[in-house]
Amino acid sequence: MVTKKAPVKTPTKAPAKVAPVKRRTPKPKVEAVTAPAPKVEAPKTDAIGRITDLIKWVDSPFKLLTVILLSFLAFAGYFAWDSRQVILQAIQNQDHMPQLVKQEDLVDPAKSLMKDVDGLVVLVHKSNLTTNSRTTMLALNADGSREKKIEGTVTSLFNASADRNAAMVAMLNNEVLCEEFNPSSKVGEWGVKQGVKFMCRGSIPPDPGKFAGYLAIGFKDKPEDISALKTRINLAATDMSEE
Repeated sequence: MVTKKAPVKTPTKAPAKVAPVKRRTPKPKVEAVTAPAPKVEAPKTDAIGRITDLIKWVDSPFKLLTVILLSFLAFAGYFAWDSRQVILQAIQNQDHMPQLVKQEDLVDPAKSLMKDVDGLVVLVHKSNLTTNSRTTMLALNADGSREKKIEGTVTSLFNASADRNAAMVAMLNNEVLCEEFNPSSKVGEWGVKQGVKFMCRGSIPPDPGKFAGYLAIGFKDKPEDISALKTRINLAATDMSEE
């Protein structure tokens, strides 16, 4: 008799324990914040000191007018401001400047100049540098008649016009300036109505460091011989001065 063996049970292994997976929460990015650089204020001591010195220097009406004029030139244009030493010297010598001849004695030299160079208008201005003003003493038409509604007009010597300022500095340097004409005053607008498109200006008298005023002569077109024209203007300017 065969005895059946009982089946041998193979022991089953317990399932391996799996460690739980920990999920990491991403950390928020922190951006670096740069603190603004502190503002460094410019020292005010120098500026205050200069202003104080300027106030102390202005102890007369003449100096006050000088400061006002130079301040105006600083805004009127670089050319005039760059020539401030020439302007200041002329202002300081204002009391020793020559004078124009009497108004009636301006007429003959102006008419002679007009005839010789075939101009359209001649203007003679008396200057006052300390007040930055000019007075039109004579306004002559092409036919020799006087435009009396223009005579007596007071306008500024230096103004916002670069052309006017350049002409003024040129005359203070004893130059006759001839150029295309752009009006910058009531008197200039009158000249344009007479047909003026080209203008020459010369100091009275035509001597270095002397500036009693100036004469201006206008043309329809640019004259051919500018050199001869400038010489003739200087001759007329000499006759218009008391010296």
